[in-house]
Amino acid sequence: MNSSADDIARMPRGGPEASWLDRRLQTTRLEYLDRDDVDELKRKVIRALDRAGGRRRIGIYERCARMALREVADLGSPKILELGAGLGGMSRKLLAIHPTAEVTVSDIDPEFVGAVADGDLGKHPRATVREMDATAIDAPDGYYDLAVFALSLHHLPPELVVRVFAEGTRAAKKLLIVDLRRPPAPVHVAVLAVVLPFTRLVPLQHDGLISSLRAYSASALRALAHHADPAINVEFRTRGLGPTVAVASRAHVN
Repeated sequence: MNSSADDIARMPRGGPEASWLDRRLQTTRLEYLDRDDVDELKRKVIRALDRAGGRRRIGIYERCARMALREVADLGSPKILELGAGLGGMSRKLLAIHPTAEVTVSDIDPEFVGAVADGDLGKHPRATVREMDATAIDAPDGYYDLAVFALSLHHLPPELVVRVFAEGTRAAKKLLIVDLRRPPAPVHVAVLAVVLPFTRLVPLQHDGLISSLRAYSASALRALAHHADPAINVEFRTRGLGPTVAVASRAHVN
């Protein structure tokens, strides 16, 4: 693929071969989580996501942590970088499950980083808390065994997703991406029709609807990774009706 930067910026979230309908099921509208003018709504979404991620019934933090640890199961003391860590829920699970893993907990938002640094993770002997941009990782080539970007990729436009693939596979031997799955267009329409009436009442539903419209398909992720570097290999671990799970790596990073 010889896609130009303009082609990438305009690429549909459903991928280069997305259908007419799928191309219309996307938006540039921001979630509350991405805005700076709705502080209280943003805080409500953050709290709701953190509660949901830690619940035993949903357990997304633990599920993501176990996915990550499977990728480094052959290493005694893996170095793991969590990108877009928010309040650090997944990093907390990584440290609790693996007795020797070293985890760097990072986020681009200085408020999140400050809150995490002031809490238990800031005092954990195997945790390092840092402000870091997933598109410009401050680390030498191959420094980490694994970089994890969970449930955040859909917040980024295609040109920045390209940078995540480039940087994640440079600074780490593997990049694990876990994100919302983009449903087939007819199913997507049906889901949106059910959720739409609740978006004005429930901030989390508002953000969930927008997230679904911004989610990337597997074909989009392959195209963006290829644009970052044709040497990047992407393997999908997606199962059943769960989230999109992709592992990217470059043979020349060791």
